[in-house]
Amino acid sequence: MQDLGFYFDLGWHHILAWAALDHWLFILVLTAIYLVKDWKKLIVLITAFTIGHSVTLALSVFDLIRVQEAVVEFLIPCTIVITAMYNLLEKEYLSKSIRTNYFLTLFFGLIHGLGFANALRFMLASNQNIGWSLLGFNIGLEIGQIVLVTAILLISYLLVDKIGIKRKWWILALSLPSLIIAIKLAWERFPY
Repeated sequence: MQDLGFYFDLGWHHILAWAALDHWLFILVLTAIYLVKDWKKLIVLITAFTIGHSVTLALSVFDLIRVQEAVVEFLIPCTIVITAMYNLLEKEYLSKSIRTNYFLTLFFGLIHGLGFANALRFMLASNQNIGWSLLGFNIGLEIGQIVLVTAILLISYLLVDKIGIKRKWWILALSLPSLIIAIKLAWERFPY
């Protein structure tokens, strides 16, 4: 059970550490189109991301999948670019129009999971409790994401619902800078 706590802490810090800028940006653009009233949908969306992340971590730890780190590091900011572009191009943010997000988020979680897979594979290589370790890491990751999402939703509640900033401007304020940073990251990480 000590492994569970250690890997929970690792997952928590993986999402909340400054070095996790790509995760922050992805959570930011993913959350941008949702309001406080949509919190349940957003938790399901974040959980879909964690599931995707978990699958590739597990496949990697058991050495069933390997992808060049340079390719994965390039693809991660590409997921941010795609999500931010979706936010900026979407005209109506209705449940029906954003349902696609669940599938994209699950798929993007698979990509993001590969980003940490190599480091975690080496850490778990000699570990006898791989299942507990992966569970702890993913629970820490999920709770860290929920903390970020909660902070973003509270700020959106204050600015959009209480102060009255137009939702379109809120989405633009989160998505456009994230898009620019992600394009820069993708450019710097281009693997070829």
